[in-house]
Amino acid sequence: MAHIELNNDLPGIRGLMAYRPETEKPLNALAEVLLRDDNNTLSRGERELIATYVSYLNDCFFCQNVHGSIAGHYLNCNIEQIDKIKADFSETDLSPKMKAFLNIAARVQIGGKHVSEDDIAKAREAGATDIEIHDVVLIAAAFCMFNRYVDGLGTWAPQDRMFYVNRAPQRAEEGYLGSVFK
Repeated sequence: MAHIELNNDLPGIRGLMAYRPETEKPLNALAEVLLRDDNNTLSRGERELIATYVSYLNDCFFCQNVHGSIAGHYLNCNIEQIDKIKADFSETDLSPKMKAFLNIAARVQIGGKHVSEDDIAKAREAGATDIEIHDVVLIAAAFCMFNRYVDGLGTWAPQDRMFYVNRAPQRAEEGYLGSVFK
């Protein structure tokens, strides 16, 4: 049960958005640009994976499973493969560039000042552009906010992870601009 009365039974951020619909539009617009905008050299799956990893580091069950399932949908992998990436991405077959991005995201999750010149240099050596580095940092920072919003108000989350996996194709199709009330 949430820390405040939300007057709805929607899980996670969906319940919060229904409670304060005036914040729904700008928060969803931010998620849409960060995770789905087509003017980006990072794939939707890669961006969802960054969101997933930060949510995992923040121990946000709802967000890591929502975005992990969507990342898996886009990247054609299952939730167990996503779990392996979250547990130790350095031991996976991700590209060196994606590994550098997840490292930067992890540093942002600790605190923005933890991102070092060496972290950025390693990403550039792996082929990262400045806009990609910018977007990785912004995705990581935004998901720290989203995770804290969801968990700070004690929202509930379905514990059956297949709930998220089964919804992923629909979320991927609809995106983030639609109302949570659909």
